Amino acid sequence: MKGQFPVEKFQDIRTPFYYYDTELLRTTLRTINEEAGRHENFFVHYAVKANANPSVLLIIREAGLGVDCVSGGEIEAAIKAGFNPSGIVYAGVGKSDWEINLGLDNNIFCFNVESLAELEVINQLAKAKGKTANVAFRINPNVGAHTHANITTGLAENKFGIAMRDMVPVIRKAEKMENVKFVGLHFHIGSQILDMGDFVALCNRVNELQEELEREHINVENINVGGGLGIDYEHPNRVPVPDFKAYFDTYSRHLRLRPGQKLHFELGRSVVAQCGSLITRTLYIKQGEVKKFAIVDAGMTDLIRPALYQAYHKIENITSDAPLETYDVVGPICESSDVFAKQIELNKTSRGDLIAIRSAGAYGEIMASQYNCRPMPKGYTTEDMNRF
Repeated sequence: MKGQFPVEKFQDIRTPFYYYDTELLRTTLRTINEEAGRHENFFVHYAVKANANPSVLLIIREAGLGVDCVSGGEIEAAIKAGFNPSGIVYAGVGKSDWEINLGLDNNIFCFNVESLAELEVINQLAKAKGKTANVAFRINPNVGAHTHANITTGLAENKFGIAMRDMVPVIRKAEKMENVKFVGLHFHIGSQILDMGDFVALCNRVNELQEELEREHINVENINVGGGLGIDYEHPNRVPVPDFKAYFDTYSRHLRLRPGQKLHFELGRSVVAQCGSLITRTLYIKQGEVKKFAIVDAGMTDLIRPALYQAYHKIENITSDAPLETYDVVGPICESSDVFAKQIELNKTSRGDLIAIRSAGAYGEIMASQYNCRPMPKGYTTEDMNRF
């Protein structure tokens, strides 16, 4: 358990901080490339929203993945990391003018358009630059996913995408515009999905929509099914790499691609979550009336997922081999929701012990805040530790 962390080097680093096991990250990326590579015309884009640490982005770029961005800042981060703009897809319900212009100036692969109003703005801004913008329409498939309600995105009640009934009319409008080119359809039903049946349901819906488009004699060059593949938060040591084989095979078996059609994926959490841990130091052990608290120096400002989603992260004391005791692990923030876990077993914990909050490589560092005027957590890689 403790051997995977360079604990001695951690002792001299100010906590809390993120540690990224880059050997595991590279293993994950090799697996993605191997499994996607078994299928013709499968293209994987990394969802930058999961983690934009510059060192992490460089390793992902070296693996040859494209990128999925949801803001102008993410486009800038991707370009700074050396990603080719021709591999950038840009999604998001609220693209501002400067962000659209940034995409146009860098000739990104396509904009995933989420409304007719957005399409009209993109056409107007592209015309002003004398350019033609590639657009894919994000269609809301009204497909549910077995995941937390806050991270479902494919239901009719969600803010994302264009309703299925409006799919053909909006494509027809795009065909009449001079400065946009319709290049595909985009879908995304949610995140942290472990039931392959959810992806089968998406495939079935896409198949239905493709048949509808063929009746209208509309050709689709690219199908983008988003991401959503989950990880095993309970067993990060036992299952460090998600089941990419089952994921890609599901689409290969159930999605009826047309000849020459390209299939795009936007994987985020499954790429980086397991390689990252939040390392925090125990400040105090507090014996309450009915429970014992391990108060650590990390808080919801450093990792908000437990407070925001009631998310589970495996927690380990990486400096103690003493017998197990039961604790609530809590942070220093002046909020009652600043709790990482309740009634969990840790090796007997004392002031100064280092605690690893596992599977925090996705939506951890990237969502950190400065609430309570706290400094932002730093991120260190295996290579950084080797230099210390």
